[in-house]
Amino acid sequence: MPNPIEQLKAEHRIIEKALRALDGLSKRIEQGEAADTVELERLLDFLSSFADQRHHQKEEQCLFPALGLRGMPRDRGPVGILLQEHCTGRAHIAHMRRAATALANGNGSAGLQFAEAAHSYVGLLTAHIQKEDAVLFREAEKLLDERAMQSLQDDFEQAEAEFSEDWALYERAAAEFERAWAL
Repeated sequence: MPNPIEQLKAEHRIIEKALRALDGLSKRIEQGEAADTVELERLLDFLSSFADQRHHQKEEQCLFPALGLRGMPRDRGPVGILLQEHCTGRAHIAHMRRAATALANGNGSAGLQFAEAAHSYVGLLTAHIQKEDAVLFREAEKLLDERAMQSLQDDFEQAEAEFSEDWALYERAAAEFERAWAL
């Protein structure tokens, strides 16, 4: 069984597939293709439920407190920056949802608003994932001993129990989005 840090990295690979899909979809909208608002909503639901509620929740409620117990401050440094980026990502998703709703209601100019927010979100999360993979997770592997990793694994399992959707369903959905929309 992968350790908790490896699990988070595996989730990043799934999120990256959805980001490639979002990037391709937003570029198509910019080029004037009609937006399938049902697909936009499906993709936004995926990003909200998997990337934010599932993945970020484990970081915010499990990993970051574990690192805090080992002296890594939550309000500044890497964790403080990453928490702020989680909030910024939520704001981008909300902006994309508003634009998708406007598109569904016939406001064609909302496509550019959607694309702008999507590009900002993709850029933010791509850089965010790189920071976590290259900096935070390496630091976590140094700071968290075997006992702390086991405790973190237990916390992850408890957090995962709150979700009705199987992790593999998200993995298949991300691959489907990527095949359909990535350029």
